[in-house]
Amino acid sequence: MSQSPQPTRWLPFVVLGIGLVAISLSAIFARLAQAEGVSSLAVATWRLGLAALIVTPLALLQARQELARLTRRQLGMALAAGFFLALHFATWISSLEYTSVASSTALVTTNPLWIGLASFLIFRETPTRMMLGGIALSCAGSLFIFWSDSQTAGAGSDPMLGNLLALVGSWCFSAYLLIGRRLRAGLGLPAYVWLAYGAAALFLFAASGVGGVALFSLSNAAWLVLLAMALGPQLLGHTAYNWSLRYVSATLVAVITLGEPVGSALLAFIIFGEGFAPLQFVGFSLLLAGIYLAAKGEKG
Repeated sequence: MSQSPQPTRWLPFVVLGIGLVAISLSAIFARLAQAEGVSSLAVATWRLGLAALIVTPLALLQARQELARLTRRQLGMALAAGFFLALHFATWISSLEYTSVASSTALVTTNPLWIGLASFLIFRETPTRMMLGGIALSCAGSLFIFWSDSQTAGAGSDPMLGNLLALVGSWCFSAYLLIGRRLRAGLGLPAYVWLAYGAAALFLFAASGVGGVALFSLSNAAWLVLLAMALGPQLLGHTAYNWSLRYVSATLVAVITLGEPVGSALLAFIIFGEGFAPLQFVGFSLLLAGIYLAAKGEKG
C-alpha cells in the first residue's frame, strides 16, 4: 500500500469543481469578517490558523512517519509554499477593502498567465494548443470583468491600490501552486496540507504580532465567519486543489480557479448588492469557456 492507486480520469475534475464552489465563498466570508471589525491580516491569520489546527490530528494520525522522514529540501519547500500562501492571503484579503469583489477575484485568479510563463521558462513544460487557448480565453474574461468594473461607480474606496494588492496576491498564489506541484509529487496530502497551512499560519501570526494586530477580541459572529472560512474555502476548497496537484498540472488548477469571479460576483450581488454590467457577463462567459477548453487540453 505504499503507492496509492491512480484515480479515474474524471475524478480530479470533479474534485476541482467542488473546490471551486467552496473557494467562491472566500471573498464573501472575508467581507463579512471585515464588516465585523476584523482586520484583513487577522482574517488571513485565523483562516490559515484554524485550518492548520483542524487538520493537525489527521496529519499526526496518518502521516506521522512521513513527516518524520522529511528531508531538508522538502522542509524548505514546505516553508516556501507556506510563505507564499501567507502573502497571498494577506494581500488579497486586504484588496477587498479597496476594490470590488468582482475586480479583486478577477485579478487574483490570473494565475494561469504567470504559471504558464514560469512553467515554460523555468521547468520547460510546454502546454498544449488547447490549453493555451483556454488560458487566453480565461485571461480575456478576467480583463473584461476588470474593465467593466473600473467603469462602474462604487467600485471601491481605492480601486488602484486594491487591484494592485490582488495582482500581488495572484503572483504569490502562482508561486505556491508551482512549489506545491513539485512537493506533492513525493508527499501525501495530509502531510503537505499540514505543513503548508501550518507554515503559512506561523508567518501570519508573526506578522500580526509585529503589526500589533488584534487577534482575540472578536465578536461571536466574527469567530463563526472565520471558522466557516477555515472549513469551507480553505480546508474543502484549497485542499481539493492540493489533492488535484498530484494528478493534473499546476496550470490546469490555476485555470480552474478563474471560475471563482463568477461565483463570488453572483454571491456579492445577492448579499452586498454589488451590481453587474452587461460586459461582466461577457467576461464570465469567456472565463467558463476558457476553463472548459483548458480542461479538454490537459495532457495525460
